[in-house]
Amino acid sequence: MPNKSPAAASGAGVNFAPSLGFQVELKRRVDAYFRACGAQQQDGRELYLKTIATIALFGACYSLLVFSARTWWEAAPLAVVLGLAASSIGFNIQHDGSHQAYSRHRWINKLASMSLDMIGGSSYIWRWKHVLLHHTYPNISGHDADIDIGIIGRLTPHQKRYPFHRWQHFYLWPLYGFMAVRWQLYGDFRDIISGSIGEQKIPRPKGWDMVGVIAGKLAFLVLAFGVPLLFHSLGVVLAFYGLTVAVVGIALSIIFQLAHCVEEAEFPMPDPDTQRMENAWAIHQVETTVDFARRNKLAAWLLGGLNFQVEHHLFPRISHIHYPALSRVVEETCREFGVKYQEHKSFWAGIVSHFRWLREMGRAGPDGTS
Repeated sequence: MPNKSPAAASGAGVNFAPSLGFQVELKRRVDAYFRACGAQQQDGRELYLKTIATIALFGACYSLLVFSARTWWEAAPLAVVLGLAASSIGFNIQHDGSHQAYSRHRWINKLASMSLDMIGGSSYIWRWKHVLLHHTYPNISGHDADIDIGIIGRLTPHQKRYPFHRWQHFYLWPLYGFMAVRWQLYGDFRDIISGSIGEQKIPRPKGWDMVGVIAGKLAFLVLAFGVPLLFHSLGVVLAFYGLTVAVVGIALSIIFQLAHCVEEAEFPMPDPDTQRMENAWAIHQVETTVDFARRNKLAAWLLGGLNFQVEHHLFPRISHIHYPALSRVVEETCREFGVKYQEHKSFWAGIVSHFRWLREMGRAGPDGTS
């Protein structure tokens, strides 16, 4: 758990208050947990078995959809499940890999993170956008690119309000389905060409990084369009690509929004003169993040522990398979130190809170402009 920003290279310039007893004690207790149970923080057998099952499901659905399905009622369910399998690769494999939480071996983490390229993203851009910027500055407008979806939506009190945001709590849900298309076919290219993500500058990929970006995009385009076009018409390929990627966009968008863009999360800003945040880094992580459905074992398995976002933000280099147990340690420590730890008891409660937050952010008032 860093005290200063690991994204300093981005030039963001925000600093946090000095770390005090909470962060030190929390780390001590988590280390004690691993010593007591004898588990490793990465390389869990459960994680490897889940990886095999997830990739097998993706491969089976893809093969059946492209090579076997002959009618729309055969293809449509396969496209939906393929979208869910692709989302599961993102949740369970690439996410841990990109955070160096999948394995103790760097090359295995690299392979895991590159599974994102297979489903259309760029592991290079993801590292800057999510691992460095979002995880360092969650819910800080202008620094956390994950809470900036452009003019179509207002997710924080510090973003400009437009009149049409009044209806965003209705229209954003279907638009989430287009997020993955934008990301796959436009956003990554724009970020690389501009050398920036939102308001933050990033280095353009060079050398092997650029080779990886190009190879990843080509591999995705071949899987998504090249191979299917050998067996199906352009219209059919585009239709079922659209259905599959809509499932991916909705799944990824909603799961990540439930952790940060809800009523209970804080949206602090740094002091305009010093660029210093009021809280220490670890406290900021807890108070800008909300868990959901912690007692739902199926959700934790399917979502790669992303319903334990508080624990993930505090310990991003620990594999998600440990988050259910660590959540009890984190919650107890937060209570003792007076740090606001919050959760939604169910997935539905998180959905409702996100809906209400979108509605609140779409209203004109003290925090917005009419």
